[in-house]
Amino acid sequence: MARKAQIPIERIQENILARGERRLLNWICARMPAWVSPDSLTFLGMVGAFMVFAGYVGSNLGDGWLWLANAGYVVQWFGDSTDGSLARFRRIERPRYGYFLDHSCDGLATTLVVVGIGLSPYVTLEVALVALAGYLLLSIHAFLSVRVLGELKLSYLNAGPTELRIMLIALTLAMIGFGTGPGMFGSVNGFDLFVGAVGTTLIALFTLQTWVTARRLANEEPSRMSEWRDRRARGD
Repeated sequence: MARKAQIPIERIQENILARGERRLLNWICARMPAWVSPDSLTFLGMVGAFMVFAGYVGSNLGDGWLWLANAGYVVQWFGDSTDGSLARFRRIERPRYGYFLDHSCDGLATTLVVVGIGLSPYVTLEVALVALAGYLLLSIHAFLSVRVLGELKLSYLNAGPTELRIMLIALTLAMIGFGTGPGMFGSVNGFDLFVGAVGTTLIALFTLQTWVTARRLANEEPSRMSEWRDRRARGD
């Protein structure tokens, strides 16, 4: 049986660091040892995510564990950013396999990071789960856009995964610098407010992007209700 031709996916990446990061990744890929494979880099990215999770959970024993979380972000960036880049650089892409594995690992990695934050003494789990819901909703929108538009949107508000990691590293450094601190509103502290605001923003972005995409599709596929009513009136 002949394999169906794959529809090209247009990658839309408009984050602030995109160009500089692309030059850096190309430089890294050109110097990557031959024995390193894209799959091994995907595995390395997941190791980084588990490091982040362990660092946040371990911070219940002392804030020194937060340095492990920040190191994990660097490891996770390296693995997650270079796996697909290396495949494209060497022209050994496996589009369906790579797409499936990469985004499956992204979902698990994000869950580990955000749940880890929620299990730390700095952010309540309920607030962290709001942020996780927002991120996963935007991910769902991106995956649906691939199916209906042939576009994979990798950034929102000029920010992508790399900018998000930098923000989380800064948040973790703030945790080290300021500690848990007293609650600003009862048991809710500044870190809760920040993470909750990020989650709320992500959910609002999902809602807005859903409306924009639905309008675009509605214009491309006008309603056929009047056509159906005419057929019904004729008894067709």
